[in-house]
Amino acid sequence: MTHSLPKDPILLAPSLLAANQSALREGVEFAQTSGVQCLHLDIMDGHFVPNISFGPDVVQSLRENSDLFFDVHLMLSNPNKHHESFIRAGADLITIHVEPEYPIEETINAIKESGVLAGIAINPETDVDAVMPYLKMVDLALVMTVHPGFGGQKFIASCLDKVRTIKEKQLELGLGFRIEVDGGVNLENAKMCVDAGADTLVCGTSFYQSEDSIAFHKQILGLKNSD
Repeated sequence: MTHSLPKDPILLAPSLLAANQSALREGVEFAQTSGVQCLHLDIMDGHFVPNISFGPDVVQSLRENSDLFFDVHLMLSNPNKHHESFIRAGADLITIHVEPEYPIEETINAIKESGVLAGIAINPETDVDAVMPYLKMVDLALVMTVHPGFGGQKFIASCLDKVRTIKEKQLELGLGFRIEVDGGVNLENAKMCVDAGADTLVCGTSFYQSEDSIAFHKQILGLKNSD
């Protein structure tokens, strides 16, 4: 199976964390009928972040009924010990964090050797320099715009400085990875994210609670960088 990110200039990735947790399959179907190509799945261990979500068995069950691109975000203390189970479950992309202590480069290589795309993520309090050594290796750089662990938090606009810095480095090196923002993104601040350099927007509460998800998706797709 070939794993490749959609090529749209701007990509919406609804966060399943914001769907009804007792009806995840319906949450996936809701995203599909809205016309999106990508679904963001937050995997939390209750240790690296103060919440627990779901594991590979749930991802596999959802994969059996969906051909969406599965953007799997591992918010785990030891993603090097768990990425393989999520690859087997059907992940198209595995994103890991820079903050925990584990062999990051080795884990990125292992993910890519499995034929799956790899991403690197950074939290609001972490200096952007922490991701720089890995940008040449990854298919996606994720900037958290809330403190990870719970949905519905307020967007931290200062995190867009990281997006700008990563975008500058991407252009400087001539790299083609996508830049994703995750946390508190809605129709009011999405343009700010795109102007900063993001091309992939994770929207949870704002998407799943929108009155018209198809119109929401179209508005996101219609955003253009003002620069």
